Amino acid sequence: MCGILGYTHISRGLPDGVLNAGIAALIHRGPDQQGSFATEHVSLGATRLRIVDLDGGDQPMRSPNGDAVIAFNGEIYNHRELRTELEALGASFHTHCDTEVVLNAFLEWGPGCFARLRGMFAVAIWVESERRLLLARDQMGIKPLYYRLQNGEIFFGSELKCIFANPEVPRRIDLAGLNCVLSLNYVPGPFTLVEGISKLMPGCLLDWRKGCMTIGSFVPPAKEARAPGSLGEACEELDGLLTQSVTEQLVSDVPLGIWLSGGLDSSTVLNYASKLSPNRLKTFSVTFHGKSFDESRYIQQVSSHFGTDHTEFDLNDHADLADVVGELAYYSDEPSADAGAVPVWYLARMSRKDVTVVLSGEGADELFGGYLTYKADRYNRYFSGLPRTLRRAALGLARRIPVSDEKIGLEYKIKRFLEGSLLSAEAAHMFWNGSFSEGEKRRFFKFADPEPLASILNEMRPEGSRESYLERFLDFDQRYSMPDGILYKVDRMSMAHAVEVRPPFLDPRIVAFAARLPQRYKIAGLETKRVLRRLMKDTLPPAVLSRPKVGFDIPIHEWFRGVLRPLLRDTLNEKAVTESGLFHWPAVSRLIDEHLDRKANWGYHLWGLVTLILWMRRWNIEAPASQALVFVPQSDVFAAEQPLEWQPAAYSAQTSEIPLN
Repeated sequence: MCGILGYTHISRGLPDGVLNAGIAALIHRGPDQQGSFATEHVSLGATRLRIVDLDGGDQPMRSPNGDAVIAFNGEIYNHRELRTELEALGASFHTHCDTEVVLNAFLEWGPGCFARLRGMFAVAIWVESERRLLLARDQMGIKPLYYRLQNGEIFFGSELKCIFANPEVPRRIDLAGLNCVLSLNYVPGPFTLVEGISKLMPGCLLDWRKGCMTIGSFVPPAKEARAPGSLGEACEELDGLLTQSVTEQLVSDVPLGIWLSGGLDSSTVLNYASKLSPNRLKTFSVTFHGKSFDESRYIQQVSSHFGTDHTEFDLNDHADLADVVGELAYYSDEPSADAGAVPVWYLARMSRKDVTVVLSGEGADELFGGYLTYKADRYNRYFSGLPRTLRRAALGLARRIPVSDEKIGLEYKIKRFLEGSLLSAEAAHMFWNGSFSEGEKRRFFKFADPEPLASILNEMRPEGSRESYLERFLDFDQRYSMPDGILYKVDRMSMAHAVEVRPPFLDPRIVAFAARLPQRYKIAGLETKRVLRRLMKDTLPPAVLSRPKVGFDIPIHEWFRGVLRPLLRDTLNEKAVTESGLFHWPAVSRLIDEHLDRKANWGYHLWGLVTLILWMRRWNIEAPASQALVFVPQSDVFAAEQPLEWQPAAYSAQTSEIPLN
């Protein structure tokens, strides 16, 4: 696991010190080794966290003839298989690391090699003789990769920090990205919050040659495959796939553990890891003792059931919360409006004392339908058929329900559902997990514009039959909220403490299996993740199988009225809000007052504004002054010579030996 970065300088020189500054900005991602490579045309850097082959694999790594150089971030779980195949073709190896396998795979198969990689990765390969740079990102977007085109050159890196290391890069807020994050709580790719910087989308290859760039998916279309004929058959197939995935992801030359929430997903990962590991496993959890959403009872049951060496941290209002929120402004890279970043920070910090690698349960909800949102989507198909006046009246009555300090209380769910029922099905799906509606944004955001969000909504599949409504929402979440919300949060918080997190559910074979699974095996009646629950029925404690879904975040409504109230007031004060150039202070002040006076629960909304202001201050992000919002559609974000054809993530996780043209 590493951080990678680079800058071309074919037509104009690179300012002195930029490469070293960029490497220094990513040391937290790779504290074990830092290296650089530079010619008159390019400067590359890498920081390495040693996981496999501790004595070999330092980066950047050069080909035997010195013409190709690789900087690699991630883990390739099938690297041994690929190595055997490459050796049969005549390749020679000097290390046992996966970085050398990827380099040799490129030398043998060209850009088509990326479709063969099973794992998580962001990779850069420079070919000096062609003055060519290739950037590729794994098919599910587990590892991040940013880039910027400037004056015919390209700058890239694992985080924005290394692009900021170049003083010639302007730091202006991107209003299209900001419009999205105020609605979604995350910045959907290819947008970022910095004008001119984009994310490389999952499963995509960027090919830059002497100032000209193309972007396309390296993932071939999915092949037709038979769906399981019965739930039992589906369970049997999933059992085999999880065994394969966890077996591969347990391989490590450094200590390894499991992040355990006491929920179905992480408990499933622990079940397979316990069967496959010869050693007693270490597990790590964050608890909230005394809170209604505390999961410690379930965590203890699962830990005892599998006999793990368990460590936990109780996150309460006596923790160093304000200090940690300040740290997030640096390590989040972009402001994380998801308050779940806070417990993940503490979880990673605690884990690093004993292990360097952890397995976790991310991805199962998006693959098998685990979120409450998917139930809301289903109920809304019927509820939205009621007269709009009746739904508005119901919302008016719901707003009279007293607000609570619960993390996500019943009154919050009722109000949120009724508000969403007044939107389109697509907008409602995003609203239930998001924050501000378009109407709310217009009241306080000076540059409110519906077009950026509409461009994201347009990426959603057309609605199919009533029996398959779920698939379009699962597909959308796999392409956007999972890589840019869930996986982004886990990557930044874990790498801030040099911890590698591996999600076995996002193995491409499991993703492909989920894509062809009938909807009735995912959600049936009130049961979510049906196939996974059935698979674990006689394995996990019954209480874990029947418990409701609990989000992994902090009670921000309560804490903004208590321990974090000073942070809220100090950050969102009139001077800071006005100087941001983004918001109308009277409207923001009203949000704060309504929340503190318990007239409404705006905790999650205010958290997003707090993290945004702290981030702008930390990175000297320029306010937009008075310029009008100029929206650039997604299709124009890329200066590409050929159109980028998006493929749903559910179908983009196939592998193929077909070379990329």
